[in-house]
Amino acid sequence: MKPPFRGFTAVLLKEFTVVFRDPTTLFFMFFPPLIQIVAFGFALDNDVKHMATVVLNEDRTTESRQLVEKFVNTQTFRVVGEVQSVDELSAAIREGKAYVGLQIPPDFTRNLNAGRGAHVQVLIDGSSSTIALQALQTAMGLALRESLLTTMREARRTEMPVEVRPQMLYNPTMESAHFFVPGVMGIALQIATVFATALSVVRERERGTLENLLVAPLSRSGFMLGKLTPYLCISTTMAAGIFVVARWIFGIPIRGDLGALFLAVFLYVFTLLSLGLLISTRAQNHMQALQMTMALLLPAVFFSGFIFPIETMPAFFQWISTLIPATYFIELMRAIMLRGASFQDFWMHFVILGGMGLVLFALCALRFKQRIA
Repeated sequence: MKPPFRGFTAVLLKEFTVVFRDPTTLFFMFFPPLIQIVAFGFALDNDVKHMATVVLNEDRTTESRQLVEKFVNTQTFRVVGEVQSVDELSAAIREGKAYVGLQIPPDFTRNLNAGRGAHVQVLIDGSSSTIALQALQTAMGLALRESLLTTMREARRTEMPVEVRPQMLYNPTMESAHFFVPGVMGIALQIATVFATALSVVRERERGTLENLLVAPLSRSGFMLGKLTPYLCISTTMAAGIFVVARWIFGIPIRGDLGALFLAVFLYVFTLLSLGLLISTRAQNHMQALQMTMALLLPAVFFSGFIFPIETMPAFFQWISTLIPATYFIELMRAIMLRGASFQDFWMHFVILGGMGLVLFALCALRFKQRIA
């Protein structure tokens, strides 16, 4: 019986030599993911602040000016100008000069002092749902707070009848980076690892050395594992560097078990590298390998829970998310790093990632000679 991993050591040494003699490959495996972590960590932020706001103050009293100051003090709005008519207010939003328009009617103070409802119009640019939702929530919250304070003064109450005291767990300061950076880790690792192994066999074909490997006394599993292992070591090292960046630049803690954290990284990277090798058995050149890799990237971005909650997606796309390795890795990163979860809490995610890796690796070995020979 032939050894199942015959030729593994020879292919391993050859691949390590090729990788370390190619500084371009090492550069593109290390540098872009680190840049992506830093760039996306700062750029992706759901907490929209200082939205450009134009004001139409037809009341022009102390009370109306104080109301404008209260809007500004929320840090959500930033007054960029005043207009003299409703048409100018609408035009400023239509032309993109402002996201929000605040209109205070001429009878605002009179109605307020008389105990009647004092109405304020807030026009919001709804073409950007994130900005619109933030503006709407802040404006409604400010109006509710002012209404409650006025009612309490009139009723001569010193405390609210019902008071809610929320406590934010795991991310008390509501830093967006704490939510996005673990997701960016999954996407950055996918780009680097899948592309690296997707080109490994294609490189052999384009250099004319693939035929020599096909007739060499190598087992399919030994060849694939030898191709995969160097990139597995490099990617794990790269992941450690990403964790350092996340900790020291963004202050993201690692509350959970480090062993479970690196086991998740190992299984995820092994799965992605196997996926890249599977692509390499189909691609005939660099361009095809790149196109296949990019085709797998978009589902990972949109359906893995990286940006949008999976629970809000239609059932079909929720089913697609279960087939994406990044779905399980991103959830593991957020659970282990932020919530302090352990292996026992998410053991099924580890099993699924490991199973995906083994299935993909087996497919690579089975299809190798059939598709490349």
